[in-house]
Amino acid sequence: MPFPFERISAAPVPEDARQYMTRMRDGVRLATDVYLPARQTDTADDHAGTFPTVLVRLPYDKNSRYVYLDRVARLFTARGYAVVVQDVRGKFRSGGTTVPFLREPQDGYDTIDWIVHQTWSNGRVGMFGDSYYGFTQWAAVAAQHPALRAIVPRVTAADFNAIWQPEGQRAPVWLEGIEYFAHHWVDNASYTYTIDRSRRPVIDQYEEAFRAIGARSFWFDLLAPRQAGLSTQPGLHPFDARPVPVLHCVGWFDNIVGAHMRDYMELASRPGWDAVQYLWAGAVDHENYRLAQAPVSAANDHNTNEAALARMLPDYANPAIEFFDVFLKEVRPLSSLSKVRWELGHSGWRTSSVWPPADSAVRTFWLGEPADALGPLPAGSLSDRPGDEDGAVRWTHDPDAPVPSLVDDSFAYLHDHPDLAPVAAREDVLAFSGPVLSEPLDLAGPVAVGLHVTSTAEVFDVFAKVVDLGPDGRAHLVARGQTTVHAGETADEIRVELGHTGYRLRPGHRIALLLASSDHPLFLPAPGTGENPWTALTAKPSTQTLRTGGVRASHLAVTVVPQAAP
Repeated sequence: MPFPFERISAAPVPEDARQYMTRMRDGVRLATDVYLPARQTDTADDHAGTFPTVLVRLPYDKNSRYVYLDRVARLFTARGYAVVVQDVRGKFRSGGTTVPFLREPQDGYDTIDWIVHQTWSNGRVGMFGDSYYGFTQWAAVAAQHPALRAIVPRVTAADFNAIWQPEGQRAPVWLEGIEYFAHHWVDNASYTYTIDRSRRPVIDQYEEAFRAIGARSFWFDLLAPRQAGLSTQPGLHPFDARPVPVLHCVGWFDNIVGAHMRDYMELASRPGWDAVQYLWAGAVDHENYRLAQAPVSAANDHNTNEAALARMLPDYANPAIEFFDVFLKEVRPLSSLSKVRWELGHSGWRTSSVWPPADSAVRTFWLGEPADALGPLPAGSLSDRPGDEDGAVRWTHDPDAPVPSLVDDSFAYLHDHPDLAPVAAREDVLAFSGPVLSEPLDLAGPVAVGLHVTSTAEVFDVFAKVVDLGPDGRAHLVARGQTTVHAGETADEIRVELGHTGYRLRPGHRIALLLASSDHPLFLPAPGTGENPWTALTAKPSTQTLRTGGVRASHLAVTVVPQAAP
């Protein structure tokens, strides 16, 4: 039976854009749309009739409904900005070989150079965009074109390797993330098809897809099954380049929030860069769905509903417009920008001069009552003091019956925003809950767990999720993290970073922690045999032991701020 797939090709160029085939230094031409505002000629300014430019470089079809950049461009042009949107090399209308990352610095530089030589350009360029088109901004920073004055990277990372494998850590196979390259980086088109992630070996189905398509993904081949990879920042790293003002736009429910916040925290501590780092952090996910609307109704789904998109776009674009008004147009004072503007989920927006806020503090919850941890929520306890006596609890990881993710697409996690209480009730999941809150508990900063875990398996995974347990018994995600552990490395505490969050646990609610050894289908289950999970043919259950109390007290550490006014 032929392998079924759908090929997605380029949509038409919008009527209000003009497409150019912009020549790069090696002769390859990239499809580039230009949107211009109405020219203003009644001014004595030396740049009358010219505009600062906002550049967006992306691989997802610049004209597609999915990225709605024609609509975004109209918001910028209405504020006096030219907008340039480009299909990156090898994608959709652009020429060249389809390989991510490697040519983005040169192509970014050459595109900026083309912009500044246009009659409508005033010589100042900023960049904007999400995910991969956040990465292309960092690549352009590394190329150091003098016309690049500011960037607004959203839900992204300067080095995509930090997403698959954080520095100094091993990580479970994020199948959903790695297969991105098998769908979007094969040739000029993108491809949709369905993989049965429970079949072994899972790699075989991707081979079937590539044979059916007639081409394959170079970067997927690097990451799976060899689990290797090239640097996504060849040459000068952007953090070692000339500093430019950056507005980091982060989503607390973004599935790569940890990588983006590591970028922000590093740059905020670097002399030269620190003065020009700004943070906007909202209770949104990678696809810009909001906690305030989760789970998302059809009426609020901006991916399918035009009215919902129109309502969403100002919140999406305005932070960037305000930032560019300061650093590109120079029509607003620097003092008009907050260094940090962040949303406290279920409460509202806050500002601060630093992140985490200056009045924040770490609060530690100690895992206790392990004998109850295998029960349904509230299960075991989270308390302010560690237990005096050693305790332990065991759970089994069966690769053939993994813990369900409850979402098929974690990029749009808030679209479904599932209740995790049924997962917590499973016998292969541990759960610990704090006391019912009489006052709000406001989280604002990093979250991590320190665990003492051993396993009968040579290699095993640990998934940790902090959840909000409501008085109705439903549990919803606040923060998550995961790590891979190899036998012989478990004598010391295992630390799992869960990224950063801004979230209010309301009175009547509890903070809770879920621990498991799988999260399927988003991650490939560890087979329990020590084999590569991409190619493993067999699986073997394993038993994990968590220790609490005494000298091996496991804990959850959250960053809290004093209760703010509602």
